[in-house]
Order: sequence, then structure tokens, then C-alpha cells
Amino acid sequence: MTQPKHILVVKTSSMGDVIHTLPALTDAAYALPGIRFDWVVEESFAEIPTWHPSVDQIIPVAIRRWRKTPLQAWKSGQVQQFKQRVGNWQYDAVIDAQGLLKSALITRMAQGPRFGLDKLSAREPLASRFYSHPKLVPREQHAVERVRQLFAQSLGYPLPRGPGQFLLDKDKFPKGQVTDTPYVVFIHGTTWPTKHWPENYWCDLARKVNQAGLHVVLPWGNVHEKARAERIAANAQATVMPKLSLAEVAGVICEAKAAVAVDTGLGHLTAALEIPAVSLYGPTSPLKVGAYGTNQKHLTLKQCPAGNFPPAEPEIFTPMTPGVVWQELAPLIQD
Repeated sequence: MTQPKHILVVKTSSMGDVIHTLPALTDAAYALPGIRFDWVVEESFAEIPTWHPSVDQIIPVAIRRWRKTPLQAWKSGQVQQFKQRVGNWQYDAVIDAQGLLKSALITRMAQGPRFGLDKLSAREPLASRFYSHPKLVPREQHAVERVRQLFAQSLGYPLPRGPGQFLLDKDKFPKGQVTDTPYVVFIHGTTWPTKHWPENYWCDLARKVNQAGLHVVLPWGNVHEKARAERIAANAQATVMPKLSLAEVAGVICEAKAAVAVDTGLGHLTAALEIPAVSLYGPTSPLKVGAYGTNQKHLTLKQCPAGNFPPAEPEIFTPMTPGVVWQELAPLIQD
């Protein structure tokens, strides 16, 4: 294959998975000057790829929404319009960075050599049948490294040494949204109930942050998260942010001194913005999909001391007390 210049990336969701794909684009741009990318991504995450300097066209897809009303999606012509848009260009390569049947089907709609994970590497092995060039990428490593290797094999360049670089354009994020500085961002919302860190622990940690001379900032994404943020703020010097776009949340994060995050997409965004952070893992493991980047601390239950603790909700996080989290956070906020 001659040096590729125009590539289609298929990585639709979730937020963390989309963010984990960005370092592969940085590698490719370094190895193949002038390369440009289009990207198929879920409409709710369509902002994220635009923050990378090598991305041109975003092709939003609405699989999550279409699944709820499939007949309406078909009758409205949205599905057909999407298929037409994906097939409009002749690409030098089409890379399915997701390895699922849904992403493989999208890859099949595009024009150009199709690359993806082989049957031993893909999360859904059947997806590999849709690629003209399936690639073996060992599973037992972090997701960022797997995608970097897939791109290097697909586009024919040696994998750059060293950790992956997200290369986000921070000029695209609003600045100065928080006046009480310096501050620590608490990323407290997540979709899994068992991933939530106990609310009373957040309150206690907020007071510890205040005692260290820093403010606490609380973004939120839905009414339940807003209510939690307001309860935390009632117990400490903290600012509950208004409803923000994803770019506005990124702007708040990138001016923070540090962050504390549960296992959620915004935690991965924090890592991509290179903000020091402590990520809290209870029922999940950070080994393959943890926050990736410099000054990122992963705190798991295995690192917490044993003992008898007052009950907390969810119970799984009981040993991960505010004191334990503070021990990890304190060094990150010291000048």
C-alpha cells in the first residue's frame, strides 16, 4: 500500500473508548506526515475527535437512539442518509478500532481497504469476517496500546516508542469558568450504581480539600448528579457548575489543580487533558481500561487497608475511605 493520506476511523462509543483511540492518531500523524482522518462516532461523543488536530470530518451515528425506535429511524431516512455519507469517499484505509459487529457493519459500508482486529483479538470475533485485513493484537494489555498497535499494523509504520500522546487542542475549550481558584474537580457521576463512591465520603473528602486551601468544583450530567453535587456543596466550600457542554466540562477540568474521579468517561478525559487525578476503582479493574496518562493514580480496593468501617453505600467501597483517597490526592496538589 502506498503511503495512506485519507483514513476513516470507526469508533462509535463509549466516551472512554473514543478517548483511548486518540493516541493512535498522534502516532500515525508523527509517522506519516500529512495523514488526515475522518471519524464515525456516536452523536453524543461527536465533539471529542474534533479536539485532535489530525481529524477533519466527523460522521455522527445514532445507533443508541435508533435502537429505541428502529422503525422511525428507517422511515425518517436517517439510516439511509448515514450509509450514503459513509460511502461518499474512497479512503486509503478504513479502520474499525472497536471490534464489534455494529462497528464492523459500518466499516463494510465504507469504500477502501478494511482493517480491524482478527478473530483472536476482537471482542466479538465474528466482526473479523467483515475486514479485508484482520490484524492480531494481543488482548492482555491496555486498550490504548492495543489501538496504537492496530493502527501501526494497518497503516504500515513502526510503533513509536514511549507512551501514547493524546494531543488535545486545549484552545478549543472555554477558559475562566471557575472563579474560586485553585480548585479540585470531583467527577462523581457514573452510570453503574456500584461504581459510585459513597456520597458521605465525597463530603468528607471535600472538607479535606478545603482544609488544604483549595476549592471543590462539581460538574454534573443529569438531575440525580446535580442533586448529589448540591448535597456535597452543602457540606463544604464547593461550586456546583451549571449544565455544561462536553467542551465546557473539558475547560473546567483543564484549569483544575487536580481531580478525583470514579470509573467513568470524564475520568478518561481528565487523563487525556494531562490533569493529575486519582481514579477510584471498586468493582472494576484499571489494568486494561484505566485512566491512561501522566500523573494518573489508580486506587483499587486491594490497596485499601483492612479493618472495621462504618457502613457505606455502595458497600463495596467501604474500605476506600476519604482518608485513603486523601493520601493519594495530597501529593498531587502540592506545589
